[in-house]
Amino acid sequence: MLRSVMLTAARSGAMRGLVEANPLTRTVVDRFVAGSDSREAIGVTARLAEEGLQVTLDHLGEDTTDATRADDTVRAYQGLLSELHHAGLADRAEVSVKLSAVGQQLSPDGEKIALDNARRICESAAAVGTTVTLDMEDHTTTDMTLRTLSDLRVDFPWVGAVLQAYLHRTEQDCRDLATAGSRVRLCKGAYSEPASVAFQDKQEVDRSYVRCMRALMAGGGHPMIATHDPRMIAIATELAQRHGRGADSYEFQMLYGIRPAEQRRIAAAGHNLRVYVPYGEEWYGYFMRRLAERPANIGFFLRSLLTR
Repeated sequence: MLRSVMLTAARSGAMRGLVEANPLTRTVVDRFVAGSDSREAIGVTARLAEEGLQVTLDHLGEDTTDATRADDTVRAYQGLLSELHHAGLADRAEVSVKLSAVGQQLSPDGEKIALDNARRICESAAAVGTTVTLDMEDHTTTDMTLRTLSDLRVDFPWVGAVLQAYLHRTEQDCRDLATAGSRVRLCKGAYSEPASVAFQDKQEVDRSYVRCMRALMAGGGHPMIATHDPRMIAIATELAQRHGRGADSYEFQMLYGIRPAEQRRIAAAGHNLRVYVPYGEEWYGYFMRRLAERPANIGFFLRSLLTR
């Protein structure tokens, strides 16, 4: 119930105004968001790289309904990629892109606009020797996102996709994408979805996550196991060993600010660990979804406000 309330609040303009107006909120947000601009994001990336971690950077912003704003987002990614190159970090960091931030919701040609804009970002990534992963959003955009992925991979076969284990369809999507050269980030899912398309019970989601991992690990692609759950990490490690996967043929991913000591431990054990690092002023939706994922995050937020 609490998770559903938080996810509804993530798309509430009124709630956004209240949260953003609280002067203490930003001090808590900084746990999960690496600053408001690319300079701060590059600094965090450099620190994580020194700790033996890899990074995927997300320039925050979603649900864009203005073409100028979508273009601004593209240019922000292009500038970020250039900065990564000049800082010598392009071999340690890639970028994650939400298609709704680059025009997917623009009428009437949103899908084409998003494809063209994502292509511009991929061209910039290719120029500096790194990659792009397309973030997945709510279930109404899944088919569009996978079509865009297919189009982009004609010229950029390394473009990654995100699949969400709580959707009923995802096990089959994993099988379809578990092909040579394909990069798939598997997460549990962070949007409020109806029972008609998504598992509602945590145990059902967990079982689906394991089935999806099995499909990805058995395939020819590069699984990116995005979880903070120790049990899922252990199962993924066992599956990788069972299928004879070397350390470079898969990776774990975790969110910036969540279980940082565990991130370093996994990397020290010889696994690839990539940290999802968001940055920018449009942090509200991302922040609320992080709170919704774990009650401990909500407790941390409230305690921080009450003790300052």
